Amino acid sequence: MEEELRTGGERTLEQRGCEKIGEVTLDDTFYSGKDYYSEGEIEDELLKVVMERSSGEYEQLIGERQSWPFLYHLSSLRENIVDWIPMSPDSKVLEVGSGCGAITGALARKAGEVTCVELSRKRSLINAYRHRDCGNVTIRLGNFKDIEPTLGLDYDFICLIGVFEYGQSYIGGDTPFEDFLGTLLPHLKPEGRIIIAIENKYGLKYFAGCKEDHLGSYFGGIENYAEGGGVRTFGRNGLERIFESCGVKEYHFYYPYPDYKFMTSLYSDARLPGKGELCDNLRNFDNDRMVLFDEKNAFDGLVEEGLFPVFSNSYLAVIGRDFPVKYVKYSNDRAPEYAVRTQIMEDGAGLCVRKYPLGPEAEAHVREMALAYDSLWEKYAGSGLKINPCQLEEGEDGVCARFAYEEGVPLTERMDALLAKGDLTGFQECFRDFVRKIGHNAEFPAADFDLIFSNILVKDDAWTLIDYEWTFGKAIPPRELAYRAIYYYFYEDEKRKRIPLDWVLEELQLTETEAEAIWEQEKEFQALIRGNRTTMAQMRDLMGGRLLAPRDWIDRYKDSRNVNRVQIYEDTGEGCSEEHSYFVRDAYKGDGLIEFQISFRENVKILRIDPALDSCMVKILEMTLNGERVPLERRKVLLVNGRIAKPADKEAEIYQPSLVFPTEDPNINLNLEGIGLKSENILKVRMEIVRIPASIAQDMAASVKKLI
Repeated sequence: MEEELRTGGERTLEQRGCEKIGEVTLDDTFYSGKDYYSEGEIEDELLKVVMERSSGEYEQLIGERQSWPFLYHLSSLRENIVDWIPMSPDSKVLEVGSGCGAITGALARKAGEVTCVELSRKRSLINAYRHRDCGNVTIRLGNFKDIEPTLGLDYDFICLIGVFEYGQSYIGGDTPFEDFLGTLLPHLKPEGRIIIAIENKYGLKYFAGCKEDHLGSYFGGIENYAEGGGVRTFGRNGLERIFESCGVKEYHFYYPYPDYKFMTSLYSDARLPGKGELCDNLRNFDNDRMVLFDEKNAFDGLVEEGLFPVFSNSYLAVIGRDFPVKYVKYSNDRAPEYAVRTQIMEDGAGLCVRKYPLGPEAEAHVREMALAYDSLWEKYAGSGLKINPCQLEEGEDGVCARFAYEEGVPLTERMDALLAKGDLTGFQECFRDFVRKIGHNAEFPAADFDLIFSNILVKDDAWTLIDYEWTFGKAIPPRELAYRAIYYYFYEDEKRKRIPLDWVLEELQLTETEAEAIWEQEKEFQALIRGNRTTMAQMRDLMGGRLLAPRDWIDRYKDSRNVNRVQIYEDTGEGCSEEHSYFVRDAYKGDGLIEFQISFRENVKILRIDPALDSCMVKILEMTLNGERVPLERRKVLLVNGRIAKPADKEAEIYQPSLVFPTEDPNINLNLEGIGLKSENILKVRMEIVRIPASIAQDMAASVKKLI
């Protein structure tokens, strides 16, 4: 182990062949002896972690390190993209471009045999050590083109997760993506499938201001990779053209959300998202991003227009037969004992909903759902609130809770529709109906704590509670449940806040103190669900890049049109007047830079420069008169109605004074007496400027002694 850490596992040509790392076989027969791509020292750190730590420690380590490479390579959420795929214990899987093994473990748990192909030895070592207990994993190290002729022709699944876009690097040539796919197809069984997870070059997040994932540039994919580079992603039509040119007869699309890397939901053409579902859009862990518009509202509009498949952030394309799974939602951003996978799928009886534990720790939580159904059915009998039936099933995938698939629209949509048409009376009556229904048999010792509007489906006049995962064996006052439900309803969308919260408190007969106590209880509930885990939302706050909102800048510029203006006054001995003043066109070269050149005649005694029409700070970077530096440090040359700060570097060769103006009419006066003027004179000025609130400018000015 020490040798691996010291050398990165490098081996000479004579040493090549198969070796064992735990139960994993590492075959470097085709390895060139050099890693052609690497993330540098971070890979050494990752290798050390997987050699010395168990996988159960990774999540804690990710929270401690707050590092994008640790999150990207080690997070268990990376497995979501393949975890849902039905595989039999005798399935053979080929994973091309396995990297550090982010999904290899999930494949090894589901399939009978997993063959990985990877170009980097360092990454292959990371993969091998983190999965060293998996005796069904072989890692083939080397260039895919060299290894491909030796691969079998009987794979049930070939996985290209974040790999297809590198086809040009893997294959080269004029048609690299078609050639890549054409090379892979013969390695499938007749009923086999190729799984491709890839970014959509026209994903909404890229229009909204995320940088292109591979190039790190804004709008790189949208602009059709005009700057070049060796990576290409595609829109849906582009992928379809590649598939069809390779003779693929059957393929299907799934839509990972927010994207395929850290997928929490997976949609299909059979089950597309509804309004309000796509609200987890700030996922810039490794880059700054702009926020050009509200993606949730934009997604809602795309959903209404049927355009979501065009603008999905990522695609998961299945070449071959479809799966019975139509929708998946992962709740593994939780403590292990509550982590579950929810999916809508077809079985012999039609569509159904199933909830699976994501580990043995969560089995008890799933089993309790059937008990919750029994108690809630008894509680709400005769209330007008139907409880979606639940039964436990045991199968090859372990225990699951099976629910009927109910038709209808979420109660949120009905309430949104009432607000949209301005029917506040109808909205209020709908809320009262909700309160009446959930208040039925209030003393019964059972309550669904998460009885929110989106968990109720409405069809005609029938209301059905479809998800009651958080049912407790005690009575909870209905007004507390109702307050939590409507609070979340308002919180999810600003447009819903047409109903004042005061009305809600009055309707539920709650004081502000009681409402605050309910929210404290909610914090405790969320802490229970989360456990010691650092959630993805918390990770974004801790390590995510900046959120840059151009709309704020535009508003500031709009406001500054009448403020960020340079006005010049020429005093010929009679004082300054508006009559003898003018504005300098285009003096502002940016938000914080003033640069201009003016001419004036020799009869001007004092030249006054107003850098803005607001309180501000100014630093004079350069000021020349007829090509010579203006001696601003000379007594009585520079006169201002603010304060001049002492320079930090008193020995500097060039005097660049900083000025503080606690006034909305700042002015810089140049006393030209004693300075040799010509009949026509040219003044060049370059200054930095920052507008600041008047109160702050006053405090800053008070701390500077020199007032001129």
